[in-house]
Amino acid sequence: MHAAFFVLLCSSLTRYLIVHPGAPSTPWVIVLALALALLYVLGPILGPQHAGARGAAPGAAAGLWLAAVIGVWFALVILAPSFGWCAVPLYYTGLRSLRPRYSIILIVLMTAIVVGAQAKLRLRYGFDPNLLFAPPAGAAVATAVFIYSQRQAERLHTVITDLVRTRRELAATERREGTLAERQRLSMEIHDTLAQGLSSQQMLLQAAERLWDSDPAAARRHIRTAESIAEHNLAEARRFVHDLAPADLAGGGGLDEALRTLADRETSGTLQVRFHQDGTPATALPERVQAALLRIAQGALANIREHADATTAALTLSHLDDQVVLDVADDGRGFDPVEKPGGVRGHGLPAMQARVRQLGGTLTIESTPGEGTVLTAAIPLVPDAVT
Repeated sequence: MHAAFFVLLCSSLTRYLIVHPGAPSTPWVIVLALALALLYVLGPILGPQHAGARGAAPGAAAGLWLAAVIGVWFALVILAPSFGWCAVPLYYTGLRSLRPRYSIILIVLMTAIVVGAQAKLRLRYGFDPNLLFAPPAGAAVATAVFIYSQRQAERLHTVITDLVRTRRELAATERREGTLAERQRLSMEIHDTLAQGLSSQQMLLQAAERLWDSDPAAARRHIRTAESIAEHNLAEARRFVHDLAPADLAGGGGLDEALRTLADRETSGTLQVRFHQDGTPATALPERVQAALLRIAQGALANIREHADATTAALTLSHLDDQVVLDVADDGRGFDPVEKPGGVRGHGLPAMQARVRQLGGTLTIESTPGEGTVLTAAIPLVPDAVT
């Protein structure tokens, strides 16, 4: 629109100089045309900054600038009616500068000036309908286009504002969900390691206290075992601080070696734990799968030691083509899964279920009162399910 204004201004001045060479008003027309161009250029400095779009009235300096622009243009139209073509770009200047009501009044007045000047110039040729209807039609189109564009801009601004607010709310929700997920992960880690280790130490120390006088050797064995568990828990706690893998996996021996170490460590005078591996993995298991299965084995053995009253337990790790399966079986008292789902209380079973579900796997428990329990965790080896 700025380019159109200067093109129309220059063409109007050129036409006047060609049609009216040596006219007495030529110096005034040149001066006023240069003044109008200068005022238009100073618009970004002196003029209102889209006051009409904000619905605010222009300030004193902006009002004076707009009055000067319209005044100079009006004087030019009186001297040279061809400058009336500059009205269309000036329509947008008024629409940007004033409130809608006042800008429409200004456009009506400018259109009347254009019609009057053109009619006076060509009155000798008779009535011309174009002089009466063309300027109002152009003004109406210019006004409609500007108002439509302004409304579209306001709608776009509203959409962008809503989008920014929605993105902020989504980011806040993701942060809250991330915090909750991290809390759940830490609670499962603590339950499957530190809490179970402390529970084992408590049971061993209580047993040692009962045997202290009658069987000192057995009491000392219990104390040494409790000391070993405390040492292992200390290593786990340090790794929590550094957010590393479980201590049994830190050595790099893999899940098979970690489960074998776990079975040896959990074996005691009252519970014999065996480990069996079935098949070999084609590729190394993802770290998340290894950590989850190791934690599940730790939790299951803790439940066996605390609830099952078993004498033997078996860890079986099966490497299949499309999944890895961990079975934890015991010969304990068992339970009725219908009456007591999961057979455990507290956070043990929910933590196992959460770990398996996060990896797209399944957790099943088979048990009969008096015949022991078998817990099976199956995790698919599909990249999307474990990454």
